Amino acid sequence: MDDLLGDRTAVVTGGANGIGSAVVRAFAAAGVRRGVVLDLAEELRGSSATGWTELAVDLRDDQDMTRAFSSVLELMGNVDVVVASAGIVPRWSGLGSLDFDQQWDPVFRVNVRSVAFMLKCLMPGLNDGSSVVVVASMDSWRGNPTIPGYSASKHAVLGLVRSAAHDLGSRGIRVNAVAPGPIATKAHLDRMRWREGEFGISVEKALNDAKRGTALGRIATEDEVASAVLFLASPMSAGICGHLLPVDAGLV
Repeated sequence: MDDLLGDRTAVVTGGANGIGSAVVRAFAAAGVRRGVVLDLAEELRGSSATGWTELAVDLRDDQDMTRAFSSVLELMGNVDVVVASAGIVPRWSGLGSLDFDQQWDPVFRVNVRSVAFMLKCLMPGLNDGSSVVVVASMDSWRGNPTIPGYSASKHAVLGLVRSAAHDLGSRGIRVNAVAPGPIATKAHLDRMRWREGEFGISVEKALNDAKRGTALGRIATEDEVASAVLFLASPMSAGICGHLLPVDAGLV
């Protein structure tokens, strides 16, 4: 597996933490020697894999994205793999108390708009036969009454993935998505702690409930999601395009 991606180049948004960081580690172990990690300035710590450059970007800001993605092409020339891992999950809210300024607009701006913006900016530098993988969600195919804005954004990003697959497929560029179930990232655990304080649902109960809902009796891990991203980025998935791959320990 240490040469699965050969000497390909890669770009990962949200690559400083959580699933994005696990993807960077997996890619480095699979042969990526030149890559770019994009994340908020305060999240970057200079600890990415050898040969990877860290670039600060605010995916809510068009000018900042234009600057950052132009820098990516200047640094890398051409790109073989693009992974959109950055995302926002808002706090719980039903439709009746939905704050569009806080729980809808910024979620769509990062989860959907920034992905489309990135693809538009990087398209001239994508090699024919390259691969794009978007970290979507199990909420890309089901509704969620407690985070309607997030669920709607992940439905939208799946539509973007399928549209981009048709648009770029003539160049042999494959566009796919992964759909993680509950993953115990630091950000997810922080949200669970907030819910515990607000609604009295303990982190332990929330995790146990999530485990009981899966066929494997556990939740999937960051590294397992990263392995799925690696598969979709590699020649092993050469015949797969425009699809959503669940990584949820069996939410069936």
